[in-house]
Amino acid sequence: MIETRRGRRAANMAGVVIVAGLMGYALYEQHIVGLEVCPLCVLQRAAMISLGFVFLAAALHSARGAVARVYSVLGVAVALTGAGISGWHVRLQHLPPDQVPSCGPGFDYMFDAFPWRVALKMVFTGSGECAKLNWTFRGFSMPSWVLVWFLILGALIIAANWRRLAR
Repeated sequence: MIETRRGRRAANMAGVVIVAGLMGYALYEQHIVGLEVCPLCVLQRAAMISLGFVFLAAALHSARGAVARVYSVLGVAVALTGAGISGWHVRLQHLPPDQVPSCGPGFDYMFDAFPWRVALKMVFTGSGECAKLNWTFRGFSMPSWVLVWFLILGALIIAANWRRLAR
């Protein structure tokens, strides 16, 4: 566990660096390699960036006691939300071909053309592009790896901010 204020700050900055690296890789895959981004990927990115901001705020604030625990709770809430989105995406990718929804409109169009509740429902209903397996590493899809990273980062934010600091 993290015992000093400096150690807590370093652990939170490590979270920021990991999130920045993951987002950098996602942008590389999108813009350089040409991997298409589906609506669920956009939501996973939003959750990951939000988690990065929680880590950054915790690192800059370097709080102790109850305030540090607030960062833990907030970070875990964001990480679990992201993990839920990733898990749903993984579920869509493992549906039998006859149960995969048809491809739908893009993320931007949905949120421009429909009220946000309707658009969000459409995103989570899923579409054909979300079910495509077009990237794997060691046999796991990108949403599977994102799920793993959300769980790791959720554990890191607890380890970094929950425990009391030595005086």
